[in-house]
Amino acid sequence: MAVPGWAALAYLVSGVLFILALRGLSSPTSSRRGNRFGMIGMLIAIATTLILHGTGLVEIAIAIAIGGGIGFVVARRIAMTAMPQLVAAFHSLVGLAAVLVAAAAYLNPAAFGIVDVATGEILRVSRIEMGLGIAIGAITFSGSVIAFLKLNGNMSGKPIMLPGRHVINLGTLAAILGLVAYFLTDQSPWVFWTVTGLSFVIGFLLIIPIGGADMPVVVSMLNSYSGWAAAAMGFTLHNTAMIVTGALVGSSGAILSYIMCKAMNRSFISVIAGGFGAEAASSGGGEKVDRPWKRGSAEDAAFLMKQAEQVIIVPGYGMAVAQAQHALREMADQLKAEGVKVKYAIHPVAGRMPGHMNVLLAEANVPYDEVFELEDINSEFAQTDVAFVIGANDVTNPAAKTDKSSPIYGMPVLDVEKAKTVLFVKRSMGGVGYAGVDNDVFYMDNTMMLLADAKKMVEDIVKAMAH
Repeated sequence: MAVPGWAALAYLVSGVLFILALRGLSSPTSSRRGNRFGMIGMLIAIATTLILHGTGLVEIAIAIAIGGGIGFVVARRIAMTAMPQLVAAFHSLVGLAAVLVAAAAYLNPAAFGIVDVATGEILRVSRIEMGLGIAIGAITFSGSVIAFLKLNGNMSGKPIMLPGRHVINLGTLAAILGLVAYFLTDQSPWVFWTVTGLSFVIGFLLIIPIGGADMPVVVSMLNSYSGWAAAAMGFTLHNTAMIVTGALVGSSGAILSYIMCKAMNRSFISVIAGGFGAEAASSGGGEKVDRPWKRGSAEDAAFLMKQAEQVIIVPGYGMAVAQAQHALREMADQLKAEGVKVKYAIHPVAGRMPGHMNVLLAEANVPYDEVFELEDINSEFAQTDVAFVIGANDVTNPAAKTDKSSPIYGMPVLDVEKAKTVLFVKRSMGGVGYAGVDNDVFYMDNTMMLLADAKKMVEDIVKAMAH
């Protein structure tokens, strides 16, 4: 179906707005503007599509109202700590939508305008689009469901190892690609539904061997998959905006995955294969050892930080769980009032998804110029009086630099142990990080453990500073 000139122009405008949205989201200072560009672009794209296909508008309006209502309620109620699993859940819905669109196109190809008039069969090029769309969509769905279960605590964050998993994965992927190619010559139902079933299975198999410490990379990788699934379905639906949007999401997600892999010293190919870092995790070394450590109080921490020239704050998932970001900013404000220089050190994979800590600090109105990435601030710990670690474990663990049996070995970490004093806020000494590895920093001579809920501990420190 030929697209009218005005619609092509509208889709072009929406595509430009999507690109501007990605550009805006690359920096915290312009992220709100980027979100606005993205929302306006999507509004234009949806409105244009509805005008072009004017049938069934009542049903579509009802569906939009239901979906929009659910999205509004979820967005209002979701805690910032649950944002990673929400993102994973959204990715699964994108994948499922791609599967349903492909299934609808296969069952009623005439409605989608993809029938060869001469033969009455589905166009060969449409079969390629359909096969790839349903394969990527099914992988995205089942993989995102497993990621959600791991992030939400319904499934163990440890790698779940299957015997001969690489052989099984490669064999399943080869079968999927072979059947998609065979689909060009035979559009029998068994081919289509076998591709669908195997794709659901491989999504599951790819994600279960991946450990919790690597989940941020998984989230960005699934984001990329969801984009490519949407792009493939855009070809089936002959929708330019969907193709452009899917390609933007897919490519930006792939780039982010590559950046995350570099930050964790992982191979991008091993991410795609699934189970990266799993061999190391299975060889272990993460058991708790009874070793001497020093315990401090809120008063001790307040005194040490007020006497410091510079304090570097290292936030982690524990801060997110306790929702301590606002109290943390209040503590930093008091320190700055005392003449102490305050900086925040952000590890690329701190939390459960890319940018998790940046979002939380932005929510607490922490000035952007005080927030630094690992490569920009790591050299400063050696000249810093106090490193205040709040709920960050794996990203500060020196075992990543020394212990080859550790599942986090090779991952760049924040060198907090080089500070004159390390104040480590942790709920208790009984647990280990998400990767299941104990942290040697807990037991160092220059470390003082502050055992309590992160928010309560910071609030107590703020009170102690006021006296």
